[in-house]
Amino acid sequence: MALTIRSSTSFMAPVDSKTHRASDELPGRLAFDVRKPAGRLRTLKASRQDVIERGTLLQHTEQAAELLHGPPTAHGDPGAGTSRVPVYVMLPLDTVSLAGGLTRARALNASLMALRSAGVEGVMVDVWWGLAEKDGSLRYNWEAYAELVQMVERNGLKLQMVMSFHQCGGNVGDNCSIPLPPWVQEERSRNPDIVYADRSGRRNPEYISLGCDMLPVLRGRTPIQVYSDYMRSFRDRFRDHLGRVIVEIQVGMGPCGELRYPSYPANNATWRFPGIGEFQCYDKYMKASLQAAAVSVGREEWGNGGPHDAGHYNQFPDDTGFFRREGTWNTDYGKFFLEWYSSKLLEHGDRVLAAAHAIFHGTGAKLSGKVAGIHWHYRTRSHAAELTAGYYNTRHRDGYLPVAKMMAMRGVILNFTCMEMKDEQQPGHAGCSPELLVRQVKQATAAAGAELAGENALERYDGSAYSQVLATSRGGDGMGLTAFTYLRMTKKLFEGENWRQLVAFVKSMSEGGRSVVLPKSDTARSDLYVGFVAGANRKPKVVDAAVRR
Repeated sequence: MALTIRSSTSFMAPVDSKTHRASDELPGRLAFDVRKPAGRLRTLKASRQDVIERGTLLQHTEQAAELLHGPPTAHGDPGAGTSRVPVYVMLPLDTVSLAGGLTRARALNASLMALRSAGVEGVMVDVWWGLAEKDGSLRYNWEAYAELVQMVERNGLKLQMVMSFHQCGGNVGDNCSIPLPPWVQEERSRNPDIVYADRSGRRNPEYISLGCDMLPVLRGRTPIQVYSDYMRSFRDRFRDHLGRVIVEIQVGMGPCGELRYPSYPANNATWRFPGIGEFQCYDKYMKASLQAAAVSVGREEWGNGGPHDAGHYNQFPDDTGFFRREGTWNTDYGKFFLEWYSSKLLEHGDRVLAAAHAIFHGTGAKLSGKVAGIHWHYRTRSHAAELTAGYYNTRHRDGYLPVAKMMAMRGVILNFTCMEMKDEQQPGHAGCSPELLVRQVKQATAAAGAELAGENALERYDGSAYSQVLATSRGGDGMGLTAFTYLRMTKKLFEGENWRQLVAFVKSMSEGGRSVVLPKSDTARSDLYVGFVAGANRKPKVVDAAVRR
């Protein structure tokens, strides 16, 4: 088995193909060519028998990484240079398996090496609650993540680690299932109201309802205490790596890790784009809060439940009495309800982020929180899809400024999605405007004094998506990005043209968003190719990647 990096130098170390396992394939369906080792790297050339006796490829890849990569760069800081925007890449959702180990560890290591060679700053990984605390309340297992941290460090990369308190599965892009911890599911079976419910009583198992944030519903602990204990245990286990290798902790605050309600669940075809979604305020804890809020304003009748005329998941705004142009959303009752619904979400976010700030303050790791890019029906007056998700953003009201202020107060980076989308690419009937939405969020974060980072919402490999991110990242208006995280490392990313596009994009972001086009002939020899060989004199072979979504 051999790894070849095309740079100003290259190396090749053959490995007996009989020792190779199919599950350990390296990334890419990428061709490679064999060049004669030169300079310092000639010392890495070994005979076939030498490599077999050593029994591992990693010795060679690590030595090569040390020679080729040089010292790792510092974590991106907007004040540390010009307008450089560091790029991270999300790892597969199942990087840590249900069994508690790294999935395809050797392939993952080679993938990290490839990303480092491309100039990527680091990677992002979900630290799943459903995996790390699955053996019982307060029983944590961080060992697979510790192995990942060491692997990332060896490859000269940085880590963004997501405190993922939600379930994986049931949303766009989810390709595996990681439910909440079994002991939490047991509590839910005893008390179904600890998760969100819609008007028809349908329960959503993705995330614990914020209505019980401060109630001891999880074996004597409140959800906020559970999240705090989890983060504290994580901090203690990785104390020596925080601020050095683990440069950012993204704190999950809802489904998909985003600060929102699960208003548009894609599982079982409950919701389909571009439906308006539904309010999620019908568990007993949310209903009790709404009743108390209605009594406090002297309108007890307003607390009997959410809006009766808000429609169903897959309707359009004008199909409902609540969201239509002159609908209930703009009445005294509508304003009361939306203020309560969105303020509960803000309070939840503040509680979780306050706990995270207290735990990680002084570790050197930055904190971030993710906000969803709900761009459909943005061009309508009511912004229905945003309202059901908890963002009180309408034609007459800025719903993102309060979110940005809350995060700024806690020193948290606001991470926003859909940075790659253009209005012209969206279906006309959906009333989309991702570009206007991103602009509004950029203005809100600037006004609040918060930092803004970005992600793409969907897997994209084309130049149009990259160019849109580049345009968004530019800080000429004082509202540039502090970092960008690319979704996601997959088998497809390492295919020839897709890989070349990523390399060019990373280089452009490192140069302040200036467009850089790599020559297709790659005369600078900057692309990285990975493949297998059985011997130095064999013809190049193309192999499939072992990187999964």
